[in-house]
Amino acid sequence: MSDGQPPETQLADDDSPRPRLTTRWFYWWADHTWVQLSVFVVLSTLALIGYFRPSLIRDLFLAPDQQQEHRYYIDAGGRSRLNVTLASNATQSIPARPRPYVEPFRVSGGDCVLVATIPDDNELGFFNKENLQAIYSVADRLQELPQVHRVMWLDNIPGFNLFGLTGTLVPSPNASPRQLAEARKQVLDNPLAVGQLISADGKTLLMHVTIDWFFVDSDDAVTVALRQCAEQATAEVPGANIRYQVTGQVPLHLMVASNHVTDSVKYQLIGYSIMMVSAIVLFRGFAAVIIVALAPAVGVFWTMGMLHFFDLQDNPFNDIIVPVLISLVGLTDSVHLMVEIRHQRSTGLPTRQAARVGIARVGMACFLTSATTAIGFISLWWAHHVIVRDFGMCCVVGVVMTFVSVLTVTPLGCRSPLGRRLHIGMGKSLIDGQLRRIGPLVQWILRHDRKVSLAAILSTIVLVVIALQLTPDEKRYSGLSESGEAAIALRHLDRSLGGLDFGTVNVSWNKRSTEADVLQVLDRVGKILKDEPLIGNPLGMRQILDALPGSGDAAERMSLLDLLPPSLKRAFYDPEGRHAVVQFRIQDLGIAAYSDTFSRIEKELERVTNDYPGFGIALDGNAVWRWRNVFQIVTDLATSLGTASIVIWLVLTLVYRSLRIGLISIIPNVFPLAATGAMLVLTGQHLEMVTVCVFTICIGIAVDDTIHFLTRYQEEMRKGGDHQEVIRRAFTGVGSALLMTTIVLVAGMGSAIVGDSRDARLFGIMGCLTLTTALFADVILLPAMLSRFAKKNTAEST
Repeated sequence: MSDGQPPETQLADDDSPRPRLTTRWFYWWADHTWVQLSVFVVLSTLALIGYFRPSLIRDLFLAPDQQQEHRYYIDAGGRSRLNVTLASNATQSIPARPRPYVEPFRVSGGDCVLVATIPDDNELGFFNKENLQAIYSVADRLQELPQVHRVMWLDNIPGFNLFGLTGTLVPSPNASPRQLAEARKQVLDNPLAVGQLISADGKTLLMHVTIDWFFVDSDDAVTVALRQCAEQATAEVPGANIRYQVTGQVPLHLMVASNHVTDSVKYQLIGYSIMMVSAIVLFRGFAAVIIVALAPAVGVFWTMGMLHFFDLQDNPFNDIIVPVLISLVGLTDSVHLMVEIRHQRSTGLPTRQAARVGIARVGMACFLTSATTAIGFISLWWAHHVIVRDFGMCCVVGVVMTFVSVLTVTPLGCRSPLGRRLHIGMGKSLIDGQLRRIGPLVQWILRHDRKVSLAAILSTIVLVVIALQLTPDEKRYSGLSESGEAAIALRHLDRSLGGLDFGTVNVSWNKRSTEADVLQVLDRVGKILKDEPLIGNPLGMRQILDALPGSGDAAERMSLLDLLPPSLKRAFYDPEGRHAVVQFRIQDLGIAAYSDTFSRIEKELERVTNDYPGFGIALDGNAVWRWRNVFQIVTDLATSLGTASIVIWLVLTLVYRSLRIGLISIIPNVFPLAATGAMLVLTGQHLEMVTVCVFTICIGIAVDDTIHFLTRYQEEMRKGGDHQEVIRRAFTGVGSALLMTTIVLVAGMGSAIVGDSRDARLFGIMGCLTLTTALFADVILLPAMLSRFAKKNTAEST
């Protein structure tokens, strides 16, 4: 066999040579129903054990001291974390407790945040009699709730001792208009209040609520109940006009978790329903659709059950991305297999024999699609982040399970009573009619193969160059329902107070540094933060000292610290530990928006460190952590995607024993991903986890269709004939399946476009675009590339 000759897959008959080992193996599999039933029963039983009692199997392979329980959970920021609980006899190190200090005052940190808002037409904001009376009543009512441990708001801000208010910062509702105006000015001049607990216009006020979890019996107790309590208290004050919303770590976490569960179920049900209806319309045969749908459904069932044996069922990617991925891959192979079986049925073969021949002809292509997809996901095992590594493992398990399911459920379904109705609808498919219309287009493409091939190569290169401009990004709450109360309140805080999230600059110094040096460094840090437009309301010891009366040099100003209440002094300054903190607010605009900001801040802080050698200055906080680490997760996924593409190309080259065919396959596989990536760049999007996951899903679908086309092409090539006629026969053989799978999958993924969250809509739009361009590449570009560059192989074969 010369270079370029494909593996032999010709069927055995009286006049043909003996089929190769792989084809004989698929014949053997199709002939042994008892083996298929045994595999089905065993895997289904294992999956059921995995769902209800995985320890029965898992503990057989682990020693008692090796057993661990891994749990993924979504933290308050929506990030996925891995929590590992060691066995009881394992050694755990408990960090030493720091020496006790006075509890520092905090302007943040509550489990929940009650956001109170005054209408824009009220110039005084909260500083009138009715609204003040209402807000005092709300604070008292909230404190009376059993699930509320503490309410922290403006009234809890400590006074500046002799230099400021000696009592509460909030005026009495009975104060005169002049007193209210003076109190408003004092509040909005206080760095602990403005931009922290109240907006600069005095119309948005925050109450941080700490929860006593012993008394919490439902999610509503820490969300709806708080808002309703505030609304009831306000309603009892005539003339008060305040609107309330609840956000914060706990409500946002509950919203993320709720959306994570409900959206995964909702969109999967909607998507699968649309795919089912579309398949019924396209196949024009209910029996065929049921068999086609059962194969990927069983694959998903087996996969999700098997994941419990590895404690991977709670990986945040797995309960949404993995089922969608393996169901799409399984549906693609299942449709190709069913189209071939129905084609064999139309030649007069009985259903059982048609299934036998269909499996023998398409089985190898299904194996190749599963193998290339699995090999691509194996590259995730070398990622830096455990979540990404486990995601790759789950995808490999899912692809294997789905391949077995397709080759097991489909022949069993054909041998069941459903198989007797398999012929219904044959020849009446809507796709068959459209395929005849596309025929002249394919003929035109083959006549102009040089121009089409050149356009394909150049356009792919241009799209790749554009797509490479994508930069990583991650929004903390991008997956939230945009109509949810917690999300709406979060966006309002972005506008009015500079965000809900906090970052910090930690400053430490050695024994030789003086207090004057400390204040000078804090002054430099404050100016650096204040010069950044995306940084909101820096707050530290320097800002507090600036609010105190008097003047003098740095040493004199630092002496004023002794006059501050201990809780306020300890909030941002620890002289014994030689440590100070400057905090600032961050909006939920995405890490990409803050990338340049954080880079500039770190560069400026490094200059300060160089000017003051005895100091250590570090940028820290949740957003900074995501800036440094989430980029790595996204980069891991993107790198694995590129690695998968290269590995898939190598596999195709080896399988088809032709470097030329391998090179030709690059264009139809890269073009859809490059087109979608270019669309993201041109629309101002970034490379996020959701976008990389869509790429991961769609590359599997694109490669599947390419493999089915190339397999049929090389099969037709062995039959001989004019090369362009060979391509037309290959297109006729797989064209129906290509169109069917794309229409069905686009209809299913399109259901996410109407979703309420940005991630869901982006997932739907990208999926539809990638699948559509993949079909374009396989129907238009691939035939032209084969016609132009694969002629030498045909000559050798003939």
